[in-house]
Amino acid sequence: MSAKILCLGEPMLEFNQQPDGRYLPGHGGDTSNCAIAAARQGASVGYVTHIGADAFGDSFMALWADEGIDTSTVRQVTDAHTGVYFVTHGADGHQFSYFRAGSASSRMGPDDLPRVALQQAGVLHVSGISQAISDRAADAVFDAIAVVRAAGGRVSYDTNLRLKLWPLDRARAVIHAAMAQCDIALPGYEDAQQLTGLDDPDAIADFYLHLGAGIVALTLGAEGTLVATPDDRRRIRGRQVTAVDATAAGDTFDGAFLARLVDGDDPFAAARYANAAAALSTQGYGAVAPMPRRAAVEDFLSKDTA
Repeated sequence: MSAKILCLGEPMLEFNQQPDGRYLPGHGGDTSNCAIAAARQGASVGYVTHIGADAFGDSFMALWADEGIDTSTVRQVTDAHTGVYFVTHGADGHQFSYFRAGSASSRMGPDDLPRVALQQAGVLHVSGISQAISDRAADAVFDAIAVVRAAGGRVSYDTNLRLKLWPLDRARAVIHAAMAQCDIALPGYEDAQQLTGLDDPDAIADFYLHLGAGIVALTLGAEGTLVATPDDRRRIRGRQVTAVDATAAGDTFDGAFLARLVDGDDPFAAARYANAAAALSTQGYGAVAPMPRRAAVEDFLSKDTA
């Protein structure tokens, strides 16, 4: 396996509430979403996880195969299940309810890592959720980061703070420690406020640069993205669409951003592209189904006259 982007974490089957009250089944899980988004932009992508040897796990294997994602480092196990979550929608946005305790992914530890594949990866993408699901999973991510960096690869990290999974103090300690070892920091603004205690976007970008990241892409929702490097920083404006569901918009940004980086874009051009991809992903329900492919993103950008 020699995927340019290797994602590690927990995939979860999704049930997304529709306007008529029914729940539409689909696929989710932040790093799986990122992998699919990157693959739809034409990137070479692989995935690392454990899933159940069950119908839900089988559906993920079929999905990843359809998307052209390398699954040689995915293991289906018989002693644990694939995680599930539900998305409901209300006046305050979308809410998540998780059924993931004891999932196959949460039981994956350092000894389960595919070290050769990690050594060959160009970029490893992980997240706060990858580490929040269990202590074993947190250790596995730290080990994976060490293997990739020792081999000369880069590490991408999305904070994806979920306080239903762990207390804020532990989240801060673990995420800051991981961010100190990453090359590409992908925090969301609301996450970063809680994790850093800062409100000013530039101060937040400085915080992650000082931890050691060479690229910080701080997503600001409809306001776009603040991209910072040690030598430059720019606000990349958001894209206006008629949004119906923001589920996985951040993951779509991550995948599109990384896909463009590994294809040679500078981080500012990559963020412009990723903002467009993320905006397009909000026009339909569910995490995966609305994710745009490269042709749709390029068409959308070609019509931008601002």
